[in-house]
Amino acid sequence: MYGLRQSRALPAEMRGVDRWVGWNPVRRGNRWTKMPAQPSGVPASSTDPGTWSAFRDVLGPRRGFVLGGGFGCVDFDHVIDDGVLDPVVAEWLEQCPATLIEVSPSGDGLHVWGFLPEGRGRMFTKLGVSVEIYSVGRYVTVTGERWAKSPSRLADLSGFVGLLMS
Repeated sequence: MYGLRQSRALPAEMRGVDRWVGWNPVRRGNRWTKMPAQPSGVPASSTDPGTWSAFRDVLGPRRGFVLGGGFGCVDFDHVIDDGVLDPVVAEWLEQCPATLIEVSPSGDGLHVWGFLPEGRGRMFTKLGVSVEIYSVGRYVTVTGERWAKSPSRLADLSGFVGLLMS
């Protein structure tokens, strides 16, 4: 069951909007992916608001948040090894505004949540780190497991994204 501690870690701005989906693990070829789902189990879509729900209606640990409407996320994959953060990412996060940063479901990645204008998603590798930046047309899994002492609030990530892309 999704713990009360995890749900309190999520900013009120996120909990208060109907942009929530569940997700189910699905095998595609030789890899697993996370397919968005409505509370009934019917597939959801990151581009169809009619398939999104309120936070309180998506129960359990498999929650996802649909980006857009000003909400964005920076996703770092495979940057935590045995509890130690990649030093390149640690340096970047020192430049990040105070915003929610959570550990991804895999346990070795981070999601940096905040506000971003809607724009084309970006995926790139910088200094050996895989970086994904999304602000519309995608959903991101949510754990509520805050990294270090990140706050339960959202900040404007525009400057941080500019730093990552420079």
